[in-house]
Amino acid sequence: MAASPGHGDRDPDEHAGHDHGGGGHVPQNHAGHSHGGHSHGPGHVHGGTDKKRVLIAAVLTAGFMVAEAAGGLYTGSLALLADAGHMLTDSISLGLAWYAFHLADRKATARLTYGFDRVKTLVAYTNGIAIFAIGAWIVVEAFHRVNDPSTVLGGPMLVIAGLGLVFNIAAFLVLHGGDRENLNMRGAILHVLGDLLGSVAAIIAAVVIIYTGWMPIDPILSGLVAVLLFRSAWSLVRESGNLLLEGVPESMDRDSIARDIEAHVPGVREVHHMHVWSLDGTKNMATLHACLNEGADAFAAVTAIKSRLAGKHDIEHATVEPEYGACTDASIGRVH
Repeated sequence: MAASPGHGDRDPDEHAGHDHGGGGHVPQNHAGHSHGGHSHGPGHVHGGTDKKRVLIAAVLTAGFMVAEAAGGLYTGSLALLADAGHMLTDSISLGLAWYAFHLADRKATARLTYGFDRVKTLVAYTNGIAIFAIGAWIVVEAFHRVNDPSTVLGGPMLVIAGLGLVFNIAAFLVLHGGDRENLNMRGAILHVLGDLLGSVAAIIAAVVIIYTGWMPIDPILSGLVAVLLFRSAWSLVRESGNLLLEGVPESMDRDSIARDIEAHVPGVREVHHMHVWSLDGTKNMATLHACLNEGADAFAAVTAIKSRLAGKHDIEHATVEPEYGACTDASIGRVH
Protein backbone atom coordinates (compact mmCIF):
# COMPACT_ATOMS: atom_id res chain seq x y z
CA MET A 1 0.00 0.00 0.00
CA ALA A 2 1.52 3.36 -0.98
CA ALA A 3 2.26 5.50 2.03
CA SER A 4 2.05 9.26 1.74
CA PRO A 5 4.84 11.15 3.51
CA GLY A 6 3.84 13.10 6.55
CA HIS A 7 4.83 16.71 6.97
CA GLY A 8 7.00 15.84 9.91
CA ASP A 9 9.11 13.46 7.83
CA ARG A 10 10.31 15.95 5.23
CA ASP A 11 12.01 19.10 6.42
CA PRO A 12 12.24 21.82 3.76
CA ASP A 13 15.83 22.47 4.83
CA GLU A 14 16.91 18.97 3.89
CA HIS A 15 17.00 20.09 0.28
CA ALA A 16 19.47 22.77 1.22
CA GLY A 17 21.93 20.18 2.41
CA HIS A 18 20.89 19.34 5.99
CA ASP A 19 20.03 15.99 7.51
CA HIS A 20 17.88 16.02 10.60
CA GLY A 21 18.60 12.57 11.76
CA GLY A 22 19.90 13.12 15.24
CA GLY A 23 23.23 11.52 14.42
CA GLY A 24 25.13 14.72 13.85
CA HIS A 25 25.75 16.47 10.56
CA VAL A 26 26.09 13.77 7.94
CA PRO A 27 28.02 14.61 4.75
CA GLN A 28 26.03 14.17 1.60
CA ASN A 29 26.50 10.86 -0.11
CA HIS A 30 27.38 11.70 -3.69
CA ALA A 31 25.46 8.82 -5.19
CA GLY A 32 22.42 9.38 -3.05
CA HIS A 33 22.02 13.16 -3.00
CA SER A 34 21.66 15.24 -6.10
CA HIS A 35 19.06 17.38 -4.28
CA GLY A 36 16.10 17.14 -6.55
CA GLY A 37 18.05 16.16 -9.61
CA HIS A 38 19.83 19.44 -10.36
CA SER A 39 23.04 17.75 -11.27
CA HIS A 40 24.82 18.30 -14.54
CA GLY A 41 25.48 14.68 -15.41
CA PRO A 42 23.89 12.49 -18.09
CA GLY A 43 20.37 13.17 -16.80
CA HIS A 44 20.80 16.91 -17.27
CA VAL A 45 22.04 16.44 -20.84
CA HIS A 46 19.14 14.08 -21.61
CA GLY A 47 16.68 16.63 -20.25
CA GLY A 48 18.11 19.32 -22.54
CA THR A 49 17.73 17.16 -25.66
CA ASP A 50 14.20 16.15 -24.61
CA LYS A 51 13.29 19.82 -24.37
CA LYS A 52 14.47 20.44 -27.95
CA ARG A 53 12.70 17.35 -29.24
CA VAL A 54 9.38 18.44 -27.74
CA LEU A 55 9.74 21.94 -29.23
CA ILE A 56 10.43 20.54 -32.71
CA ALA A 57 7.41 18.22 -32.43
CA ALA A 58 5.22 21.14 -31.30
CA VAL A 59 6.22 23.23 -34.32
CA LEU A 60 5.61 20.34 -36.75
CA THR A 61 2.23 19.54 -35.20
CA ALA A 62 1.01 23.14 -35.14
CA GLY A 63 2.24 23.75 -38.67
CA PHE A 64 0.16 21.01 -40.25
CA MET A 65 -2.85 21.33 -37.93
CA VAL A 66 -4.18 24.39 -39.78
CA ALA A 67 -3.92 22.67 -43.16
CA GLU A 68 -5.66 19.54 -41.89
CA ALA A 69 -8.50 21.51 -40.31
CA ALA A 70 -9.09 23.35 -43.59
CA GLY A 71 -8.95 20.05 -45.46
CA GLY A 72 -11.46 18.47 -43.09
CA LEU A 73 -13.94 21.29 -43.66
CA TYR A 74 -13.42 21.14 -47.42
CA THR A 75 -13.78 17.36 -47.75
CA GLY A 76 -16.41 16.91 -45.02
CA SER A 77 -14.27 14.23 -43.34
CA LEU A 78 -14.75 13.62 -39.60
CA ALA A 79 -11.50 11.68 -39.55
CA LEU A 80 -9.56 14.74 -40.73
CA LEU A 81 -11.44 17.12 -38.44
CA ALA A 82 -10.93 14.79 -35.47
CA ASP A 83 -7.24 14.53 -36.23
CA ALA A 84 -6.99 18.32 -36.66
CA GLY A 85 -8.73 18.86 -33.33
CA HIS A 86 -6.40 16.36 -31.74
CA MET A 87 -3.42 18.15 -33.30
CA LEU A 88 -4.64 21.50 -31.94
CA THR A 89 -4.74 20.13 -28.41
CA ASP A 90 -1.45 18.37 -29.02
CA SER A 91 0.18 21.62 -30.11
CA ILE A 92 -0.90 23.24 -26.87
CA SER A 93 0.07 20.19 -24.80
CA LEU A 94 3.48 19.91 -26.47
CA GLY A 95 4.02 23.60 -25.80
CA LEU A 96 3.17 23.00 -22.13
CA ALA A 97 5.50 19.99 -22.10
CA TRP A 98 8.30 22.17 -23.47
CA TYR A 99 7.60 24.78 -20.80
CA ALA A 100 7.66 22.06 -18.13
CA PHE A 101 11.16 21.06 -19.26
CA HIS A 102 12.10 24.75 -19.22
CA LEU A 103 10.89 25.13 -15.63
CA ALA A 104 12.70 21.96 -14.56
CA ASP A 105 16.00 23.68 -15.38
CA ARG A 106 15.39 26.23 -12.66
CA LYS A 107 17.00 25.81 -9.29
CA ALA A 108 15.06 25.09 -6.13
CA THR A 109 13.82 28.05 -4.11
CA ALA A 110 13.15 28.67 -0.43
CA ARG A 111 9.49 27.78 -0.96
CA LEU A 112 9.80 25.20 -3.76
CA THR A 113 12.54 23.23 -2.06
CA TYR A 114 12.39 20.33 -4.53
CA GLY A 115 12.55 22.60 -7.56
CA PHE A 116 10.19 22.42 -10.53
CA ASP A 117 10.58 18.79 -11.60
CA ARG A 118 7.03 17.90 -10.61
CA VAL A 119 5.67 20.35 -13.19
CA LYS A 120 6.48 17.64 -15.75
CA THR A 121 4.31 15.17 -13.84
CA LEU A 122 1.45 17.69 -13.64
CA VAL A 123 1.65 18.32 -17.40
CA ALA A 124 1.67 14.57 -18.06
CA TYR A 125 -1.51 14.19 -15.99
CA THR A 126 -3.14 17.12 -17.82
CA ASN A 127 -2.17 15.61 -21.17
CA GLY A 128 -3.88 12.35 -20.24
CA ILE A 129 -7.09 14.16 -19.25
CA ALA A 130 -7.01 16.16 -22.50
CA ILE A 131 -6.76 12.97 -24.54
CA PHE A 132 -9.82 11.58 -22.74
CA ALA A 133 -11.78 14.75 -23.59
CA ILE A 134 -10.79 14.63 -27.27
CA GLY A 135 -11.59 10.93 -27.50
CA ALA A 136 -15.03 11.51 -25.99
CA TRP A 137 -15.79 14.21 -28.57
CA ILE A 138 -14.68 11.94 -31.42
CA VAL A 139 -16.87 9.07 -30.16
CA VAL A 140 -19.96 11.30 -29.85
CA GLU A 141 -19.45 12.85 -33.29
CA ALA A 142 -18.77 9.45 -34.84
CA PHE A 143 -22.04 8.12 -33.39
CA HIS A 144 -23.99 10.93 -35.04
CA ARG A 145 -22.16 10.46 -38.35
CA VAL A 146 -22.87 6.71 -38.43
CA ASN A 147 -26.59 7.36 -37.96
CA ASP A 148 -26.57 10.20 -40.49
CA PRO A 149 -23.64 9.71 -42.93
CA SER A 150 -22.46 12.79 -44.80
CA THR A 151 -20.70 12.99 -48.15
CA VAL A 152 -16.90 12.90 -47.99
CA LEU A 153 -14.52 13.83 -50.83
CA GLY A 154 -12.24 10.80 -50.87
CA GLY A 155 -9.52 12.08 -53.24
CA PRO A 156 -8.59 15.32 -51.47
CA MET A 157 -9.01 13.54 -48.13
CA LEU A 158 -6.42 10.94 -49.15
CA VAL A 159 -3.87 13.60 -50.17
CA ILE A 160 -4.28 15.60 -46.96
CA ALA A 161 -4.21 12.49 -44.75
CA GLY A 162 -1.06 11.29 -46.52
CA LEU A 163 0.72 14.59 -45.87
CA GLY A 164 -0.46 14.48 -42.26
CA LEU A 165 1.02 11.01 -41.87
CA VAL A 166 4.41 12.27 -43.10
CA PHE A 167 4.39 15.16 -40.60
CA ASN A 168 3.26 12.93 -37.73
CA ILE A 169 5.89 10.28 -38.47
CA ALA A 170 8.55 12.99 -38.45
CA ALA A 171 7.32 14.32 -35.08
CA PHE A 172 7.09 10.80 -33.64
CA LEU A 173 10.66 9.95 -34.69
CA VAL A 174 11.93 13.16 -33.12
CA LEU A 175 10.27 12.33 -29.79
CA HIS A 176 10.98 8.60 -29.90
CA GLY A 177 14.70 9.23 -29.46
CA GLY A 178 14.08 10.94 -26.10
CA ASP A 179 13.84 9.60 -22.56
CA ARG A 180 10.76 7.36 -22.53
CA GLU A 181 11.07 6.82 -18.76
CA ASN A 182 10.12 10.48 -18.30
CA LEU A 183 6.36 10.88 -17.87
CA ASN A 184 6.33 14.27 -19.56
CA MET A 185 8.07 12.83 -22.63
CA ARG A 186 5.73 9.82 -22.60
CA GLY A 187 2.73 12.16 -22.60
CA ALA A 188 4.16 14.06 -25.58
CA ILE A 189 4.83 10.81 -27.47
CA LEU A 190 1.29 9.63 -26.72
CA HIS A 191 -0.19 12.78 -28.23
CA VAL A 192 1.83 12.47 -31.43
CA LEU A 193 1.09 8.73 -31.64
CA GLY A 194 -2.60 9.58 -31.49
CA ASP A 195 -2.15 12.00 -34.39
CA LEU A 196 -0.27 9.33 -36.33
CA LEU A 197 -3.06 6.80 -35.78
CA GLY A 198 -5.59 9.44 -36.82
CA SER A 199 -3.76 10.00 -40.11
CA VAL A 200 -3.62 6.25 -40.80
CA ALA A 201 -7.34 5.94 -40.09
CA ALA A 202 -8.08 8.85 -42.41
CA ILE A 203 -6.01 7.26 -45.20
CA ILE A 204 -7.84 3.93 -44.85
CA ALA A 205 -11.20 5.70 -44.78
CA ALA A 206 -10.31 7.72 -47.88
CA VAL A 207 -9.28 4.59 -49.82
CA VAL A 208 -12.51 2.78 -48.86
CA ILE A 209 -14.61 5.80 -49.86
CA ILE A 210 -12.82 6.17 -53.21
CA TYR A 211 -13.24 2.52 -54.17
CA THR A 212 -16.59 1.64 -52.56
CA GLY A 213 -18.34 4.92 -51.76
CA TRP A 214 -19.19 3.62 -48.27
CA MET A 215 -19.28 6.81 -46.18
CA PRO A 216 -19.78 5.30 -42.68
CA ILE A 217 -16.18 4.04 -42.72
CA ASP A 218 -15.02 7.58 -41.89
CA PRO A 219 -16.74 7.89 -38.47
CA ILE A 220 -16.23 4.20 -37.66
CA LEU A 221 -12.45 4.40 -37.97
CA SER A 222 -12.44 7.70 -36.09
CA GLY A 223 -14.20 6.02 -33.17
CA LEU A 224 -11.75 3.11 -33.24
CA VAL A 225 -8.81 5.51 -32.93
CA ALA A 226 -10.55 7.17 -29.96
CA VAL A 227 -10.88 3.82 -28.18
CA LEU A 228 -7.17 3.12 -28.66
CA LEU A 229 -6.36 6.54 -27.24
CA PHE A 230 -8.51 5.89 -24.16
CA ARG A 231 -6.42 2.87 -23.23
CA SER A 232 -3.10 4.69 -23.50
CA ALA A 233 -4.43 7.81 -21.77
CA TRP A 234 -5.64 5.77 -18.79
CA SER A 235 -2.15 4.35 -18.24
CA LEU A 236 -0.63 7.85 -18.30
CA VAL A 237 -3.26 9.36 -15.97
CA ARG A 238 -3.00 6.47 -13.51
CA GLU A 239 0.78 6.63 -13.21
CA SER A 240 1.12 10.41 -13.13
CA GLY A 241 -1.81 10.64 -10.69
CA ASN A 242 -0.06 8.20 -8.36
CA LEU A 243 3.05 10.40 -8.42
CA LEU A 244 1.02 13.55 -7.72
CA LEU A 245 -0.50 11.77 -4.71
CA GLU A 246 3.07 10.91 -3.63
CA GLY A 247 2.36 7.21 -3.83
CA VAL A 248 5.13 4.64 -4.05
CA PRO A 249 6.27 4.35 -7.71
CA GLU A 250 4.91 1.23 -9.41
CA SER A 251 8.42 -0.12 -9.95
CA MET A 252 9.17 -0.08 -6.20
CA ASP A 253 8.04 -1.96 -3.09
CA ARG A 254 8.44 0.13 0.04
CA ASP A 255 8.28 -2.79 2.47
CA SER A 256 10.82 -4.82 0.49
CA ILE A 257 13.22 -1.86 0.52
CA ALA A 258 12.87 -1.55 4.29
CA ARG A 259 13.54 -5.27 4.78
CA ASP A 260 16.55 -5.03 2.46
CA ILE A 261 18.09 -2.29 4.61
CA GLU A 262 17.50 -4.32 7.77
CA ALA A 263 19.19 -7.33 6.18
CA HIS A 264 22.22 -5.63 4.63
CA VAL A 265 23.13 -2.59 6.73
CA PRO A 266 25.11 -3.49 9.90
CA GLY A 267 23.72 -2.09 13.11
CA VAL A 268 20.16 -1.56 11.82
CA ARG A 269 17.62 -3.48 13.87
CA GLU A 270 14.42 -2.15 12.31
CA VAL A 271 13.23 0.32 9.67
CA HIS A 272 9.83 1.98 10.10
CA HIS A 273 7.91 5.17 9.25
CA MET A 274 9.29 4.80 5.72
CA HIS A 275 7.93 6.83 2.82
CA VAL A 276 9.00 6.47 -0.81
CA TRP A 277 7.85 8.78 -3.58
CA SER A 278 9.06 10.31 -6.85
CA LEU A 279 9.05 13.80 -8.33
CA ASP A 280 8.64 12.81 -11.97
CA GLY A 281 9.01 9.03 -12.23
CA THR A 282 12.82 9.13 -12.35
CA LYS A 283 13.92 11.23 -9.35
CA ASN A 284 13.05 9.10 -6.32
CA MET A 285 12.99 10.20 -2.66
CA ALA A 286 12.64 8.51 0.72
CA THR A 287 12.37 9.25 4.43
CA LEU A 288 12.66 6.65 7.18
CA HIS A 289 13.40 5.95 10.82
CA ALA A 290 16.26 3.52 11.43
CA CYS A 291 16.23 1.86 14.84
CA LEU A 292 19.86 0.97 15.63
CA ASN A 293 21.38 -1.61 17.95
CA GLU A 294 22.90 -0.26 21.13
CA GLY A 295 26.45 0.88 20.48
CA ALA A 296 26.00 1.14 16.72
CA ASP A 297 27.63 4.14 15.05
CA ALA A 298 24.79 6.42 13.86
CA PHE A 299 27.01 8.23 11.35
CA ALA A 300 28.19 4.99 9.75
CA ALA A 301 24.67 3.50 9.72
CA VAL A 302 23.06 6.54 8.09
CA THR A 303 25.83 6.73 5.50
CA ALA A 304 25.45 3.02 4.70
CA ILE A 305 21.66 3.31 4.43
CA LYS A 306 21.90 6.19 1.98
CA SER A 307 24.49 4.40 -0.06
CA ARG A 308 22.31 1.27 -0.19
CA LEU A 309 19.24 3.25 -1.22
CA ALA A 310 21.13 5.02 -4.00
CA GLY A 311 23.05 2.06 -5.37
CA LYS A 312 20.48 -0.72 -4.99
CA HIS A 313 17.11 1.04 -5.17
CA ASP A 314 17.75 4.17 -7.27
CA ILE A 315 16.65 6.52 -4.48
CA GLU A 316 18.85 9.55 -4.97
CA HIS A 317 17.71 11.65 -2.00
CA ALA A 318 16.97 10.24 1.45
CA THR A 319 16.44 11.62 4.93
CA VAL A 320 17.25 9.09 7.67
CA GLU A 321 16.41 9.51 11.35
CA PRO A 322 18.49 7.16 13.55
CA GLU A 323 16.97 5.96 16.81
CA TYR A 324 18.00 3.91 19.83
CA GLY A 325 15.32 2.10 21.80
CA ALA A 326 11.84 3.68 21.51
CA CYS A 327 10.68 5.60 18.46
CA THR A 328 10.89 9.34 19.02
CA ASP A 329 7.51 9.91 17.37
CA ALA A 330 5.86 7.48 19.80
CA SER A 331 7.31 9.39 22.74
CA ILE A 332 5.47 12.57 21.67
CA GLY A 333 2.23 10.84 20.77
CA ARG A 334 2.57 10.73 16.99
CA VAL A 335 1.15 7.60 15.42
CA HIS A 336 1.85 6.47 11.82
